[in-house]
Amino acid sequence: MVQRITICCVLLVLPLCHIAVGDKAKRISSRPSSSLSGLATGELLYEEMELAGKVNYIAFRQAIAGYCNIKEKKKPILTLIDFSKPSTEERLFVFDIERKKLLYTSVVSHGKNSGGNYATSFSNQYGSYKSSLGFYLTGYTYQGKNGYSLILNGLEKGINDKARERAIVVHGAAYANPSVAATAGRLGRSFGCPALPQAMTKPIINTIKGGSVLFIYANDTRYLAQSHILSKRETIAQPYTSKAARSW
Repeated sequence: MVQRITICCVLLVLPLCHIAVGDKAKRISSRPSSSLSGLATGELLYEEMELAGKVNYIAFRQAIAGYCNIKEKKKPILTLIDFSKPSTEERLFVFDIERKKLLYTSVVSHGKNSGGNYATSFSNQYGSYKSSLGFYLTGYTYQGKNGYSLILNGLEKGINDKARERAIVVHGAAYANPSVAATAGRLGRSFGCPALPQAMTKPIINTIKGGSVLFIYANDTRYLAQSHILSKRETIAQPYTSKAARSW
């Protein structure tokens, strides 16, 4: 009896990155197990969470691939910031991967030297006032000059590992409120931080703080060439099509 209970408990806590259920699992069972985490999990979750038309498929699949590869994470929360979208659109998404739920969507500001309505230029350098792409782990919260804020630890050398040195944090700002975009045609911009609308700051920070994964995406070939978290196989994604139209 004790042995049976132990086996059940182990099955319950198996990482989602290595689980595929139902008919879809049969279709992908012939694929190498090493590719299931990055490739299959993103595709499965995208359908199960009904994200089509809401979230960029390629950005989501890269986010999931990195989430699965980052062993240091402490909670099943994933934040995706999609800089292929303009600042006037909701482009920050917070997912509960364990429960397969989209928890929050929000507009978010980018660095002032990364671009106007779109972020197109990125840097890891101090004083660049640009956003940095790639994967982060969230740290602790504090009260700073921008109010309630969240430390970000950049995980990718040469891409975002100077985030702490540059004071790149999640915080709220009046210039990130949607009303600004309604009058100015874009959100205001930060010194490189992902700045949130003031009303969204506390609930989002409290959800993602303490060791969750955050991924800042852009359609940027230089990032993909440098990232050690995303493999080549995981970054090459075909455009999403419906289950009925897709062959496995």
